[in-house]
Amino acid sequence: MREFLKSFSADENGATAIEYALIAALVSIAAIAAYRTLGTNVASVMNSVASAMTSTR
Repeated sequence: MREFLKSFSADENGATAIEYALIAALVSIAAIAAYRTLGTNVASVMNSVASAMTSTR
């Protein structure tokens, strides 16, 4: 039992998986924030184009 606990505490595979999960979560949060900003800018441009098209009729 003591050897099992010793080898279990020395095993770092789980810690590595958690680190990768945290990195993936941070990248996802950054991507979502960027897409929201980009989406707002695209919507603004499309509204400007639509206004320009309707005013020229």
